[in-house]
Amino acid sequence: MRVLLISAYELGRQPFGLGSAASWMQEAGSDVQCLDLAVEELDEEKVKLADLLAFYVPMHTATRIAIGMLPRVTELNPHAHLCFFGLYASVNEEYLRKLGVGTVLGGEFEEGLVSLVRRLSRHGHSADGRQPEPVISLARQHFMVPERKWLPLLSNYAKVDLGDGQQRVVGSTEATRGCLHRCRHCPIVPVYDGRFRVVQSDVVLSDVRQQVSAGAQHITFGDPDFFNAPAHALEIVRALHDEFPGVSYDATIKIQHLKKRMSLLPVLRDTGCLFVTSAVEAVDETTLLAYEKHHTRQDFIDVTREFRRVGLTFNPTFVTFSPWTTLESYADLLNLLTELDLVDNVSQIQLAIRLLIPRGSRLLELTEVKKIIGEFDEAKLCYPWRHADPRVDELHRAVLERVGQGAEVGASRRAVFSDARTLVRNALPADSSLRIALSGELPAQAAPRNVPAMTEPWYCCAEPTDAQMLGGRAAKL
Repeated sequence: MRVLLISAYELGRQPFGLGSAASWMQEAGSDVQCLDLAVEELDEEKVKLADLLAFYVPMHTATRIAIGMLPRVTELNPHAHLCFFGLYASVNEEYLRKLGVGTVLGGEFEEGLVSLVRRLSRHGHSADGRQPEPVISLARQHFMVPERKWLPLLSNYAKVDLGDGQQRVVGSTEATRGCLHRCRHCPIVPVYDGRFRVVQSDVVLSDVRQQVSAGAQHITFGDPDFFNAPAHALEIVRALHDEFPGVSYDATIKIQHLKKRMSLLPVLRDTGCLFVTSAVEAVDETTLLAYEKHHTRQDFIDVTREFRRVGLTFNPTFVTFSPWTTLESYADLLNLLTELDLVDNVSQIQLAIRLLIPRGSRLLELTEVKKIIGEFDEAKLCYPWRHADPRVDELHRAVLERVGQGAEVGASRRAVFSDARTLVRNALPADSSLRIALSGELPAQAAPRNVPAMTEPWYCCAEPTDAQMLGGRAAKL
């Protein structure tokens, strides 16, 4: 069985999911090839030779890019069985079936892929009817070490910028999948619904080891929340640091967990953590309650201050434009980021993130959301929505345009942030206290410092920009 595994986009990382799938399918006796469209051109010969074309779709952007490739790959190989696997496969099952996709696998997809290969080996390309594999599997698997030899070199992917002109080659892995929480806006919830699965520590460390041998100087943990299993996470980073003291890492951790486990921040710092990303999403209580984030504005402030005290970099992310955004709340967010001296910690694209409402989203439970959404847009894989205040949508368009312009000319984060302040200040009423607070020049940093960050920023729950869709990457943003 000749299998071509295709990844479209995963935040500039060498995809763990593709390597994991390759290991399982190789073990099952398949002739496996891999293709990562984020850094490679479509290899037409590989497509033509495949019996199975399996697209890995861990993100909304990746799914839209993969769907856009279907006409071409089916033209090249009309007889291959089509499979979509990953977080966004099961959520979009109905539309994918319409496009001719025969197998859809969400959640823990590896066992399903092996079953699919065996089924196709028995029945050939005609094995298309109702799939016997579960569309969503939450099986407790014993993982295999990802097979990365068929993937592009790590040097082709995003780097970590240390903020002082130096960059490091990045590897990536996962210690857990899914998430313990059920935040309303999160795309993980329709699949895992408050559950997560652990990748065994020996598998994680073996994966790290092979990437360090391939040149990785930094490891990104791609877990939705690294502290869903804090003891597991700390076991891994301590072992990583003991074996590779010169290798740094980063992770994504929920504010709620950071607030509860502040005592662990020095452990992260001392084991080589360069920075922590956290999906703060908003700082106004109305939006936080709507999202069911289970943290408060004050929690965010407390965590920010504790990171600074400990000497660990904190990179918050936001969904800056949502149905609950107002001109005042957007201005308040920028004002708070300025007060907390976080301007350089927030990538430009975060200033223009607009809420994505995919099929299955818990946001659809809310009456106020149902009132503003249109019919589901299959091509965009989301529900379109307009803000009740047209001025907020106008501000979003203006900020997004400025972010794009900044990307084209390589403008600094502070320059783009300053322009966003000007845009919202001009949109506010003349007598607004926030307009007055945002007047004048952006204050200088409290103290000069280097802010490490990925050259390709983290984002989620957002409608992809045209630049991301056309290029398949968000490197300039």
